[in-house]
Amino acid sequence: MKRFLYAFVYTGLVVLANPALADVAAATAAREGDMKKMNFHSEPTAVGTSEFTTFDGEPLSLADYQGKWVLVNFWATWCAPCRHEMPMLSELQTELGGDDFEVLTIATGRNPQTAMQKFFDEIGVSNLPLNRDPKSELAREMAVLGLPITVILNPEGQEVGRLQGDAEWSSDSAKAMLQALIDS
Repeated sequence: MKRFLYAFVYTGLVVLANPALADVAAATAAREGDMKKMNFHSEPTAVGTSEFTTFDGEPLSLADYQGKWVLVNFWATWCAPCRHEMPMLSELQTELGGDDFEVLTIATGRNPQTAMQKFFDEIGVSNLPLNRDPKSELAREMAVLGLPITVILNPEGQEVGRLQGDAEWSSDSAKAMLQALIDS
């Protein structure tokens, strides 16, 4: 019993000393079902600094999104699991997107622009960005191995969690997990 009490007090002190851990603790507690695949880090980690581009070729970086929670989804036009989850990411953006949260999609590797647009048109997605990482520079820098990979960034622009593979992003569990982060 004493050990439990000590562990509880220690955890409380750590959370008070590092509020970012409280954010993750609340989100971790909200995970159920498919969201159990989301691995939250014990400490936020740096993200890649390589630029990616908009559909029209304008340069962007992840630093451009600081100040809000960002769900970054790395995908490709040939990726069947990406096709499955993209409409759910679109729904997530519709429901939670705004000043505090955004879904950011980045097609990594060789994805012709016409194929990217056709992919979104076929699955009925019109509210997500068609960003590109054609040489996979950002993906390599962020150790994206396999697709899809979804990374959650805190408002400071650090990675706090990562999920490999597709997930049910429109599930109540996903929304509760993300809302816990947004509300923190």
